[in-house]
Amino acid sequence: MTVVLFWDIDGTLLSTARAGVFAWEGAIREVLGSDRSLDSFPTAGLTDAEIATKLAEECGAGLDRIVPTLRRYEELLPSCLPMRTGHVLPNVTKILDDIKNLPDVASMPLTGNTAIGAEAKLTHYGLSGYFDGGAFSGYGDDRATIARRALDLARSRHGDIRAENTYVIGDTPKDIACGKVINARTVAVATGVYTLDELVKYDPWWAIEQLPEPDEFFSKVMPTSVAGNR
Repeated sequence: MTVVLFWDIDGTLLSTARAGVFAWEGAIREVLGSDRSLDSFPTAGLTDAEIATKLAEECGAGLDRIVPTLRRYEELLPSCLPMRTGHVLPNVTKILDDIKNLPDVASMPLTGNTAIGAEAKLTHYGLSGYFDGGAFSGYGDDRATIARRALDLARSRHGDIRAENTYVIGDTPKDIACGKVINARTVAVATGVYTLDELVKYDPWWAIEQLPEPDEFFSKVMPTSVAGNR
């Protein structure tokens, strides 16, 4: 019996303190010729491809500028991350450390970041070693498509996976929605821009202010047979 935990990244595992916004500003300046500030641009829950598309549209650029904007963002992101004081969110490392010792538990990113963007963030904050593969944003993907791809990948590695042993952990309504698309149990954490009260309205399986200490986390999401191996 394998338990699969699909993790969102931004606002769930870590905060980059909006380093990504600085990378996007550099990308649109260089590719789209726009000096607009993105301080008020809402990125929570959007995939990187959706962000690039919206920025190109708002800057009056053609569709052929979307992919170059996205690629330049990926190139700029690693240098922007050290410029901001981001951090790993509470209890994340403790939980991931415990999961490494559980052979029947798999952790995979299910994120709106591109694979390159996700790797840059996870590497910078020392989390890349906890994950092997994942499902990421590609051009034209929405979160439902990414979620289905994540489930297919998990099944290819671990065989048939029961819905009650599949979890999507995220900080936005779109994380909750994509989890429901694959019939996963959804864990909503209010460590991003959405409050707990706002997240509860989307009917997640479990809604919490932040990820708890490992004992509480595993008592909630793990079958006794798996949690007992800790």
